[in-house]
Formats: sequence, structure tokens, C-alpha cells
Amino acid sequence: MTTFIDLCIGTLIQGMIYALLAYGIFITYKILDFPDLTVDGSFPLGAAVTAILINKGINPFLTLPIAMVFGAIAGLCTGLIHVRLKVRDLLAGIITMTALFSINLQIAGSNMNIINKDNIFDLIPMGSLSISYRKLIITVTLTILIKIALDLYFKTKNGLLLRGVGDNANLVTTLAIDNGKIKIRGLIISNALVALAGCMVCQESQSYSSTMGTGQMVFGLTAVIIGITIFKHFSFIKGTTAAVCGSIIYKLCIQFAMQMGLEANLLKILTAALLLVILVFGTFGKKKRGALNA
Repeated sequence: MTTFIDLCIGTLIQGMIYALLAYGIFITYKILDFPDLTVDGSFPLGAAVTAILINKGINPFLTLPIAMVFGAIAGLCTGLIHVRLKVRDLLAGIITMTALFSINLQIAGSNMNIINKDNIFDLIPMGSLSISYRKLIITVTLTILIKIALDLYFKTKNGLLLRGVGDNANLVTTLAIDNGKIKIRGLIISNALVALAGCMVCQESQSYSSTMGTGQMVFGLTAVIIGITIFKHFSFIKGTTAAVCGSIIYKLCIQFAMQMGLEANLLKILTAALLLVILVFGTFGKKKRGALNA
């Protein structure tokens, strides 16, 4: 029973941390309709910055906003390449992602450990609670706070304009507002959140790897689509809530597969297959509803 509880707690911790990544993908994919591959570079960027700062003795709590700043700069670069240099959205993300791979290597090398260094999970006083429960409480709290902040932001003028660019860019243009600036703002926010997720993963696992960003775009996309597909008939469920639920469900699926004996090197295949099934299921459902309405 103890092992099962620990497994569930570990899965929830991972789901909550990666929900931060899903928030970022939700902004670019669902709101801006922007296929942003910068994610695969900004995620390890947040981890690299965190690892090097903690090893230099910087307070672990300060690494959170610093990682977000670096992620925001990465998003800004993608936005400027796309908007100002007129490079297609997909290619703009690829260019930044490619550059970030070398930048991450320059910052922290190919691997770096922060074992036996202070991290946010150790510094917050929580009595005699085990490290697992500490991680769960902190990750849940941070994820909820970010969710609330995003939900409030989406209700502001800037937030509504961000949603408007994705839904009807021409309408926003008629309001004499620069669509490009709105896109850049969305990319900045998105990659700041992605870098924050990388920061949290680094502190939770006490390590950084230059390859840890591989496939993160696909993971975030899968989590968002899972959440949106499940809750598409519940209009009162916010997109951020769907992203969190999708992240947790995805991690549960991965954990279940591993418990069934799936090898770790096959997880990417499982992720790709899961994403394909969800996309096909969603497309089939739309066609079926369209046929019934006809």
C-alpha cells in the first residue's frame, strides 16, 4: 500500500510540474495557434540556468524568476524572428530552438548535478513531512497560483487581445492594434512558463541534461489536447484547468505503462501513439457530429 501511495504522489508531482509546461503550450497552441518549437530549447534553458546558479550558491527561490526571464528572452527571440523578419512561425521556433541547444551547452555543459545543494523543497519549513509530501504541496501550490494568475490575465484587456489574435486576427487589426506585438507577448509568457517548468524539474530531480528538452513540445501538446478533448463539452472548465488535468492524465498513462513493463526507451513511441490516437479520435468525433447535423 505504501508503495502504491508513493507512486501516486510521485505521479501527481510530475503532473503538476509539467502542467507549467502545458500552460505554455496552451497559450501558443490553443490561443495563438502558433506551433512553437522553441519549447524544446527553453525547457532545458530554464534547467541549465537553475543548475549553474544553485551550484554557485544562489538562493533556489531566486532561480525561479531568473529562469522565467531567460525563457521570456527565448520567446522574445522567436517572436522577433517571426514578426519582424517575416520568418514562418514553425521555422522561427526551429531557429531559436537550434540556437538554444548550443547556448545551454555553454551555460551548464551537457550534464550537471545539484545533489547535496539546497533546493526549494528543502528550504520551506514543513515540520516532519517527508520530502515527497513537501514536493507535492509546493508543486500543487505553485501550479494553482500560476493558473489563477493566468485566468486573471486572460480577463484583462491584454489577455482578451491575446485570445483575439488567435480567434480573429483581422478583428484585432481593425482596432488599430499590432497583431505582431500581441504574438510576441504571448510567446514571451509561454516560454517563461516553459522555462519555469524546466527550473522545477531540475530542482526536483537535482540534475540537468542538455537533452532533457527533447520531445517536450510533443508532451505539452499531448497534455493540452487530452485535457481539451475530455472537457470540450464542459464550457465552465477553463483551458488552464484542462491543461493541468491533461498533464496529470498523461503522466498516469506513462506510469501505468511502465508498471506494465514498458521499457523506458519506448516512452517516446508511447507518447507519439497517444497523441495520434487523441488527434484521430477528435477528428472522427467532429466528422460524426457533422454527419448527424447534416
